[in-house]
Amino acid sequence: MPLIDTHLHFNAPEFAADAAQRWALARAAGVVHAIVPAVMAESFDHAIDVAEQFGMDVALGLHPLYLASHKPEHLHVLEQYLAQDKAVAVGECGLDFYVSGLDPQQQEALLLAQLKLARRFDLPVILHVRRAQDRVLKCLRQVRVRGGLAHAFNGSAQQAQAFIDLGFCLGFGGAMTYQGSQRIRRLAADLPLSALVLETDGPDMAPEWGQGLPNGPENLPRIASVLAELRGLPLAELAEATYQNVRRVIPALRPIV
Repeated sequence: MPLIDTHLHFNAPEFAADAAQRWALARAAGVVHAIVPAVMAESFDHAIDVAEQFGMDVALGLHPLYLASHKPEHLHVLEQYLAQDKAVAVGECGLDFYVSGLDPQQQEALLLAQLKLARRFDLPVILHVRRAQDRVLKCLRQVRVRGGLAHAFNGSAQQAQAFIDLGFCLGFGGAMTYQGSQRIRRLAADLPLSALVLETDGPDMAPEWGQGLPNGPENLPRIASVLAELRGLPLAELAEATYQNVRRVIPALRPIV
């Protein structure tokens, strides 16, 4: 049952004390791989080190929530790392129109610059799209990339199809496990299986059974079970399909051992 956690911030301080134990639990339950998305230039090296330690892959990007910390030279740093084949994707990057105080124009300029780097290096993109789906889609139409992953998708069915048409898969994780998340659960049930991938967003976005606790990769099998139930599929079939989806949109993933 090959499961891939497509969005795991395993370099976060919440994992410093028990990362090896949590990854061992996840591996024992069928999680074969994970992608660690860095969010700031100063965290690139740590994310790479953690990914190497646990046999994961890394994505490198400048996250909109840390807009105040990003400097123009950080785009050059990102460019240098990408030129050295340090990442399988650009990200986590994108737009966030939920948190107040983040200038939309600055966010968009930063995203467009990273999309241009992704296009230059022919890399997929891992996108943050909170309350900003249409604006992100506008940017993707302006700077075409090879596709990627729309993390923690929570838009409409029409927006979902627009991302799919641009070569993206959509990430579903902890939010889908809550009975009250009816729109997300409908999307998870109804969208094409070929467009779905699994994620934890650990240590964030805890599932219903882990509220108040740091989320981690050991929760992915149970998250996968929720998705399989919503779709009326055997868990093994769901796992294999989402595994193949990740390998299709992130082709530079290391071989799974």
